[in-house]
Amino acid sequence: MGRGKLRIYLGAAPGVGKTYAMLSEGHRRVERGTDCVVAFVEHHGRPRTETVLRGLEQVPRRTLEHRGAALTEMDVDAVLARRPAVALVDELAHTNAPGSRNPKRWQDVAELLAAGIDVVSTVNIQHLESLGDVVEAITGVRQRETVPDEVVRRADQIELVDMSPEALRRRMAHGNVYTSDKVDAALSNYFRPGNLTALRELALLWTADRVDEYLRKYRGEHNIRSTWQARERIVVGLTGGPEGRTLIRRATRLAEKGAGGEVLAVYIARSDGLTAASPKELAVQRTLVEDLGGTFHHVIGDDVPTALLEFARGVNATQIVLGSSRRRSWQYVFGPGVGQTVARDSGPDLDVHIVTHGEVAKGRGLPVARGARLGRSRILAAWTIGVAGPACLALLLTHVDADLGLANDMLLFLALTVAAALLGGFLPALASAAAGSLLLNWFFTPPVHRLTIADPKNIVALAVFLGVAMSVASVVDLAARRTHQAARLRAESEVLSYLAGSVLRGETSLDALLERVRETFSMESVALLEREDEVEPWTPVASVGPHPAARPEEADADMPVGDRLALALSGRVLPAEDRRVLGAFAAQAAVVLDRQRLVGEAEEARKLAEGNKIRTSLLAAVSHDLRTPLASIKASVSSLRSDDVEWSEQDRAELLEGIEAGADRLDHLVGNLLDMSRLRTGTVAPLMRVVDLDEVVPMALGGVPDGSAELDIPETLPMVEVDKGLLERAVANIVENAVKYSPGGVPVTVAASALGDRVELRVVDRGPGVPDEAKDGIFEPFQRFGDAPRGSGVGLGLAVARGFAEAMGGTLGAEDTPGGGLTMVLTLRAARGGPPAHAADLPAHAVT
Repeated sequence: MGRGKLRIYLGAAPGVGKTYAMLSEGHRRVERGTDCVVAFVEHHGRPRTETVLRGLEQVPRRTLEHRGAALTEMDVDAVLARRPAVALVDELAHTNAPGSRNPKRWQDVAELLAAGIDVVSTVNIQHLESLGDVVEAITGVRQRETVPDEVVRRADQIELVDMSPEALRRRMAHGNVYTSDKVDAALSNYFRPGNLTALRELALLWTADRVDEYLRKYRGEHNIRSTWQARERIVVGLTGGPEGRTLIRRATRLAEKGAGGEVLAVYIARSDGLTAASPKELAVQRTLVEDLGGTFHHVIGDDVPTALLEFARGVNATQIVLGSSRRRSWQYVFGPGVGQTVARDSGPDLDVHIVTHGEVAKGRGLPVARGARLGRSRILAAWTIGVAGPACLALLLTHVDADLGLANDMLLFLALTVAAALLGGFLPALASAAAGSLLLNWFFTPPVHRLTIADPKNIVALAVFLGVAMSVASVVDLAARRTHQAARLRAESEVLSYLAGSVLRGETSLDALLERVRETFSMESVALLEREDEVEPWTPVASVGPHPAARPEEADADMPVGDRLALALSGRVLPAEDRRVLGAFAAQAAVVLDRQRLVGEAEEARKLAEGNKIRTSLLAAVSHDLRTPLASIKASVSSLRSDDVEWSEQDRAELLEGIEAGADRLDHLVGNLLDMSRLRTGTVAPLMRVVDLDEVVPMALGGVPDGSAELDIPETLPMVEVDKGLLERAVANIVENAVKYSPGGVPVTVAASALGDRVELRVVDRGPGVPDEAKDGIFEPFQRFGDAPRGSGVGLGLAVARGFAEAMGGTLGAEDTPGGGLTMVLTLRAARGGPPAHAADLPAHAVT
């Protein structure tokens, strides 16, 4: 079963007739024999919409109750059970009533499409999520119901339903959109002519982008290389020279003459990185073209005219703007300029404009030798071996009293040629071959010291030597180039692999990434710069190295990341071939920065949520648990001070006892609150000492009624290393919690045992117990389990006990009591050098 197709009627404004168009399409499909139903349509009482709705099968809606009102929504289950071929669903951006299957109607539509049902739907331009701010600025109304742009863009077909502002206002005045009592208010507010015109332009532009996307897809699928002049796109060829600003302004003026014109500035760099372009000038030109509403592109290509034409045809450009050549007259001996070549090869589908400027014929440097990448010292060594080497070898061979033979002499000269090719490439090797052939002819080929050759065989030998030398030099030079390219590609692949791995690992260290950039490109400093908008100054987000650049214009190399971020490098000018990897680093830096901020925001949100939760719980505790003993104390004191009643001694004792009990409860509650505050702020500093449990535990039971707890602490139990005060508070909280939940008359058991280097204190109750999934939750602050009475505390006892236990290096956990109930297990560290645990001291399950 395939996925269904989505067709959307996009309305320029409410009331243009998109619902009417959808229902008309439904009638056409029914007439063609298609199984088409109305899944949901809201006619809003419009008579024409009600009329066209007749004759179409409607799937019954689902009724939901919300705040005492009955609301109807699309019944997705009913539509899926009906399984029509086509479903008509109105108002794609609608928010469903609480209790619906999905929060938004476009999610309901997604389910229908996934089930193989074709859907015809409607939406207004103001409901697109990306246009929310624009629509609010135009109309003054914030759209609460929105649909993601991508949902609409993924539609198989989008049809714009448009109407002029005047025609729409007439429809409203005739009562075809709203009832008569709402018409005047609508016409004077949302449906003003200016608002409708702006919304209409938004709809036309958004649809034009969608049509442009369809056009690019169609041209790509059908491999269409020729230009279709459906829209003016002007490509500006930049060289990095100062004339680029003139070309950009000229192209912008050309684009403004045609509605919807677009300017694309492109700089083409050689793949070997050799370019005379100034990175700072390119940055200025990039900013200029973006300020004028165009886009800047950086393309790699060894053949500039071919790369420029490929780019222009790839973006379906209609015009190319180039500057007049800066070459001097004598430089044309190296071939025609870029402008002439582009004009010759552009064909009939591209117009080429040659624009004059102030830099015409002022000259530009000759192309830099490809061997420049090898370094000055290496090139000098290659030319030394290629030119001086054959002379030295000839001098050496003429003064050595040994006849090696012409063949061996040629091999020695050939070795020098190969060495020159390895060091400096083809040109030094060619010079070495030429010098070697001349020296072989003069010194070693009869008649010597003459350029004539007596033996024809020697002529063939010298010719073969020259040919082999040139071939070997060419092959060695090509191999060196390929080795250089392979090494570079390997380095690039390692860098990209590192970046991909850092993404997968979720690394968030921005300084480490910038340091890697500095090491990779051998820079002095690297800085990530950010600005709020295009008019705000740049501010450094992170940097490594001394004296980082404060602005992209001050850097030797920079890589923009959108409009607000830029990676600025200082130390040397980067070749063009390095900018591709630098772009990957810049994109990764932006991702890491976003990730850091998201992590920080998530942590802040977590802290805020936790703080809000604690504050809410604290307010609840103060409002009830702390006020209850205060009320009891106040009532008892007021009774004692009353002159109207004669209290007996027994009554006075009971009132005083109530006051004391309320004060004790307050002291306990406030103590727990203070203890939790100390734990939260990390100010608990335990004073560790070696003590016996039988000295501490009995003191902790002072707050529970007599007979409610039974002690079982063996005398042979090892001593523990704890803070005596913290341990007493922790045990008191645990025991009080156990007594609270134990059934009446059943005492709580407090037993201790030793296990190796640990001592366990178990507090066993026979209460209702706690399910496994809730055991961790009972140790959270302000948590109570089950139906604990409201006056029994604020839910901090176990949280404080666990915090104190962990502060002393111990643990506190909960286990089920065999036969029912809950057992709290407090584990403490035994003191070093204490007596070993005996089997008799261990619990039954620990003896083997």
